[in-house]
Parts: sequence; structure tokens; C-alpha cells
Amino acid sequence: MTDIAVTATNLVKKFGDFTAINGINLSVPKGSIYGFLGPNGCGKSTTIRMLTGLLKPTEGEVNVLGLQIPEQSEALRLKIGYMTQKFSLYDDLTVLENLQFIGQIFGLDRALLKQRIAEQMTIYGLTNLQKQRVGGMSGGQKQRLSLACATMHRPELLFLDEPTSAVDPENRRDFWEQLFDLSDQGTTILVTTHYMDEAERCHRLAIMESGEMRADGEPETLMNNMGVNIIEVKASNLRALKERLIACPEVRSAAQLGIRLRVLIYQQVTDPIKWLINTFPELENCELTPARPSLEDVFVSVTGEGRQ
Repeated sequence: MTDIAVTATNLVKKFGDFTAINGINLSVPKGSIYGFLGPNGCGKSTTIRMLTGLLKPTEGEVNVLGLQIPEQSEALRLKIGYMTQKFSLYDDLTVLENLQFIGQIFGLDRALLKQRIAEQMTIYGLTNLQKQRVGGMSGGQKQRLSLACATMHRPELLFLDEPTSAVDPENRRDFWEQLFDLSDQGTTILVTTHYMDEAERCHRLAIMESGEMRADGEPETLMNNMGVNIIEVKASNLRALKERLIACPEVRSAAQLGIRLRVLIYQQVTDPIKWLINTFPELENCELTPARPSLEDVFVSVTGEGRQ
């Protein structure tokens, strides 16, 4: 029995003359949280829809939970949960009625349905809201209900399409704690996001741009393999300094963070602080501090903003 939940080989999706997805390859281990990071329009949602069988690839092969997709997508639907970017449950029904409806769609018998509703109410903090009509709920409450509905039938694989785009940071953090609980129980999770902090929480990550994967790996590995050293510079006239820095071939990118300039310098420069002072003598008495790579540094480096 394979330990891989999702495999995609040379996946291409065209809409007329427009290529939305260009040659993506994926291998997602069972029980892991795999993230797609990228800006709006980069192809994250299109990829998810092909993996679920909602869209037919123009080219390439997809295997999900041992099923060929889209040929066996009907069989797949009973094994997966799907939480869309836009809240898609019924505003005029109560929390309880939404859970009942979703459970019936997945064919749960009366006894199991009652048991699962009670469990989901407890897990996702919905017990006191069960008679609340969904239209009057907050964004965080709706998010919890969406996840409860998506996991009513205990899916082996959960697809989440930018699930936290409309909620506050505290609710986002709580939501991710629930995802880790699901992963620990063996559920494989594919999640799209454009939040850097969420991407760092994934076990493995694909960075996407213009329908292509620019990087793929564990977030920590991607950060450690950037091939740059990072120096934060505290000095005057940062805007002018930035323009001079990015004109140097030794500098991969530079970005202002408050009163500091975060400078990514290629590792062939063996002593980046000494190089900065030699190249820009006015920095000799300024504060120059080595910094740890971030996922944002990786993202900027591998996408159009950072590539030369």
C-alpha cells in the first residue's frame, strides 16, 4: 500500500490559448499538510480543482488515493472533503441543519449522523450555536462550521482553498491547530494560501507563479537552501540606498522593513558585512545585523520580483 496520497505528473491546463497550469509535478505523502503558496491568479485553485476531478487536465496524469482522476472522480468524492475560498453553506439554515444536510449527502445513517453531529459540534465549538442561522454568524464561526461540514464523513483527504482569507489572526491560529489535529489523526490536507505565516506551518510547500511551481520542499529546507546571506541595515536615506544596492550583481534583492533595509546577498560573497562596508563606505558606522531567512525571502527570490 502506497504512502503517497496524491501524485500529479506533467499537469497542464489550458483555457483556449491561455495556459493556466504548465507542467506541474506533485507527490504528497499521506497524513501531511501540503501547501500551495502564491498570489491570486497563479493557478492554486485551478490545480486543486484538477486534483479533485472538477476540472479535466489538458495534459498529464493525476492519481489521488489510488484512483485515476478525472476518470474515477465519482468514487473519489466519497473519500475527500472540500472547503472553498468563499463560504458555501446555507445562510438560511441553522448550524444543526447544515450539518444534517451534509451528513445526509454523504449517506450517513441516522445513528451515525447523530453521533458525528455531536462530535463535530464539540470539536469545533458549535454546541451553543446549533440553532443559530448561519447568515447571522461571524466569519470565524462560519469558518469553523465549514471545516466541520467538510470533515463530517471523516475524509481521507481534505482540500482547503484559501480557507482563512476572511477571518482574523486569532481565528486563523485556532483553525491551524484544528488542521494539525486532523493531520495527526491521519488526514492528508492540501491547502492554498497567500499568507506567509500559514505557509510556514505546512509540512511541505509549493511556491507557485504564473501556473508554474517555482519551488517545492519543506519550508525550513527552502529557507536554508536560498544561496544567500541576509543582512539588515539600519541607516539613513534607505530609499536611495536600496536603489544603489539592487543595482549590484552581488545583491539578490533588498526590501525596506520599517527603519531597516533587508538585503539578500549571494553566498559567493564570503563576508557580506565587509563587502557592504567596502562597497558603501558610509555604512561603516551603521548597524549591520545578520538575519535568519524567512519564507517571504524565499518567495521573493524565486518569483518574478526577485529573479533577474
